[in-house]
Amino acid sequence: MNIFAYLCREAERITEDSLSDLKYANWWIESRDSRRRIFAEMLGLDRYLDNVDRDPPYARVTGILDRLDYRVEKIYFESLPKLYVAGNLYIPKRCNPPYPAILYLCGHSLDQLYHYQAHARRFAQLGFVTLLLETVQKGEIPGIHHGVYHYGFFYWYSLGYTPAGVEVWNAIRAVDLLQSKDYIDPYRIGVTGISGGGAISWFTSAIDDRIKAAAPVCGTATIASHIVKRTLEGHCDCMFWINSYRWDLTDIGALIAPRPLLIASGRRDWIFDIESVRLIYSKLKKLYTLLGSPDNILLVETPGGHAYHEISRRMIFRWFIKHLKGLDIPMDEVEDVDERSEIQESYSSLKVFEKSFPRDERVYTVYEWFIRGFESPRIEDIDDLRRYRERLRDILLEKSFGSFPKDPCDLKVEIELIQEDRQRIGYRIGYTSEEPWRMHIHVVRPIESRESIPLLVFLAMNSRNLYFGDKLLDGLNPLWARAIVEVRGVGETSWAQDLQWFIRRAAMLTGRTIASMRIYDAIRSIEALLSIFDWIDRGRIAVMGSGEMAVIALYTALLRDDVSAVILHDPPSTHLARSNPDGSGLSIEILNVLRYTDLPYIAGSLWPKHLVFLGPRPKEYSWAEEVYAKIGPPGMVTHIKNLSQWSWEA
Repeated sequence: MNIFAYLCREAERITEDSLSDLKYANWWIESRDSRRRIFAEMLGLDRYLDNVDRDPPYARVTGILDRLDYRVEKIYFESLPKLYVAGNLYIPKRCNPPYPAILYLCGHSLDQLYHYQAHARRFAQLGFVTLLLETVQKGEIPGIHHGVYHYGFFYWYSLGYTPAGVEVWNAIRAVDLLQSKDYIDPYRIGVTGISGGGAISWFTSAIDDRIKAAAPVCGTATIASHIVKRTLEGHCDCMFWINSYRWDLTDIGALIAPRPLLIASGRRDWIFDIESVRLIYSKLKKLYTLLGSPDNILLVETPGGHAYHEISRRMIFRWFIKHLKGLDIPMDEVEDVDERSEIQESYSSLKVFEKSFPRDERVYTVYEWFIRGFESPRIEDIDDLRRYRERLRDILLEKSFGSFPKDPCDLKVEIELIQEDRQRIGYRIGYTSEEPWRMHIHVVRPIESRESIPLLVFLAMNSRNLYFGDKLLDGLNPLWARAIVEVRGVGETSWAQDLQWFIRRAAMLTGRTIASMRIYDAIRSIEALLSIFDWIDRGRIAVMGSGEMAVIALYTALLRDDVSAVILHDPPSTHLARSNPDGSGLSIEILNVLRYTDLPYIAGSLWPKHLVFLGPRPKEYSWAEEVYAKIGPPGMVTHIKNLSQWSWEA
């Protein structure tokens, strides 16, 4: 098994399991709020949606274009303080209010208000107020969608941040704005958009049931297709939620059901596999049928690739006329958009900010503050510490380590090789941490017989560590045993660096990270060792890691009560660590962890385990030392220059 095959398997499981058990109709209705809450959490929106009594945003109008059968208001509003959202509001002239409304969500095109104007204009001519909404990535106020994709911001996963959350929130606030207009019918609002706008159409409709009909275009695919067929490589970060609960797009679509949903896709789309689109449609069709609304879902396939087609455009217009106006008109009576160059408005005439955008904007830095971080815990005594640790364990097992197998596989521990010299005996151990991962440990202990021997578990950083150890182990007490543990990505299970970027993104889509997989391997390695050796002193087991492996050591110590010491060499100071654009660098992201804790707080929560710093430690770990000092023995913090300076009795 290699990492790519493993992630393909896990992605296929997610896709296969989604909507595989179509419970009775009432279950889908009764569970909708709880499922919506889960999805909101994966978008980072849970705390924003708690404010159900929010006032509609105030829209500032910077200019008006008055045309024969509609007018265009150039507007902007704040979806959150200083988070400015710009758009063009197309208002019909020829029909009588109150009008139905369309929220048009832009894709990743430059000059968005210009690029998509023909769609908004046609909707207005059909009698729909249409709000064409710019995105953070390509709007007039520059922002970042491609944090992971281009800049190595893998720590977004640790934050639980996705730009999809910001875009959905902006869309929700746009609905608030539309509903506040007296010329708009608040109960007849639809949403559509292509590509990124298609994805956000899915997400917004799932979160906000004020959306009465939806038509996502070229924004549909399964988790399996993104990973197995590697279409993930072409996708912006805004196309995905933080998949802590291992959902597929069908689970999101289930939150839209039974409201009208039209899915439009090209048969030869570069980044959305048509077979996966058909699978999603077929699964959702069964749900819509169960809910008594089989005609409320429709799949429209068009020739060609990632683009609109006359068929999809006309079907979308017909869809909204039917479901928001109650008119079922023949397809041949629906006119397409008019894209003749001579009738298009210039980009400069449609721009919202004629000279410059507001200088107090917080759009560019939204990823730094959109997700609320944790508050530093107050630890005054041992009871505070224990409560904090138990709560931390529980919440991380749910929110960050939910991909840990619920039924661990048989370890299948086997001694594959025994070695010996005058002083030592060695064992090559094979075991299965998770099917089908076959992992290895090299154990060395003194040959003289002792009933119980302390054990140091060293997390290998490279393949040569397995037999040759590491210079960091110099000075280890010769009367102790050492176990060199290979976790995924090290030694026989390693993968090429040029796959690292893809692996880190694909792992998130399957509800895990490289770090979380390694933590699971480390946890099970100790279980394997204890199952086969009765000479291990169960009261003196230490785990040691350097660099990114120090992170694995910390969480292993947190999650295993039988680890009584953790030795950290060059530990990162925080999960908020930027990697390189190609995916190289520290792979220490753990889903959502920065919503609840960070590395120094994990270290402090380990009391009364021995906390050992080998060499200098980042100043941020002073919090952990203060906690240890406040509570006192038996917990202790030790600073050493090499292992010869540390013992259990220090």
